Amino acid sequence: MNTTTAITASHKITDEVTSWSDVEAGYGRRGEFAFKLRGRELGHLHGDHSAHFFFPKDVWRELSEQGRITAHPVFPDRVGPAARRIDTDEDARDVVALMRLNYERIAARYPVRGTE
Repeated sequence: MNTTTAITASHKITDEVTSWSDVEAGYGRRGEFAFKLRGRELGHLHGDHSAHFFFPKDVWRELSEQGRITAHPVFPDRVGPAARRIDTDEDARDVVALMRLNYERIAARYPVRGTE
């Protein structure tokens, strides 16, 4: 009997992002699964199908032009909140890369006390 278990996109993303130093993860009030660094959100998942982020306006515009993000469904007219569908393994890898962009930005802006 074959007992192969498929690893879901959310598990792949969670395994990678929570392996980064100081990242905390857990469910929020609206059922989203959020990743945070020093109290600031890197992004969050809605199951295996979508990820949401917040980027500075210049970064958001660049990512949007590259086709890597779309407008956030709750804030469709705002620059900053972003969404990314997760349909393929490549999408999941890009969600990790997008979270890493926020991780690097937040780590640089909010260093651990005593290391500045």
